[in-house]
Amino acid sequence: MAARRRKLRSGTVLLGGMGVLAATLTACGSEPDRRCVDPVTQEVLPDYECDDDGSSSSGRYYYGGRVSSGKVTDGSFDKSAVDRGGFGSGSGSGGG
Repeated sequence: MAARRRKLRSGTVLLGGMGVLAATLTACGSEPDRRCVDPVTQEVLPDYECDDDGSSSSGRYYYGGRVSSGKVTDGSFDKSAVDRGGFGSGSGSGGG
């Protein structure tokens, strides 16, 4: 009976550990923050001012960076130019 309990506990620990690992990997591979921003003034706009195909005349999506006093800095309109970092990256910039 004791051997069965031990085996059950080991399986529970293994499954729990796999869940934590999956959550960690998902968080590291996530997309950078995306905000709708006026490209001239750098002011944050409501999401409906931007569209996914880039044909909006009033706003464009801005990736990463920070918002201060309603304006964005330290990011880019080019999604591929934004690096989220991750474990061991040493970047220290928490875009958020």
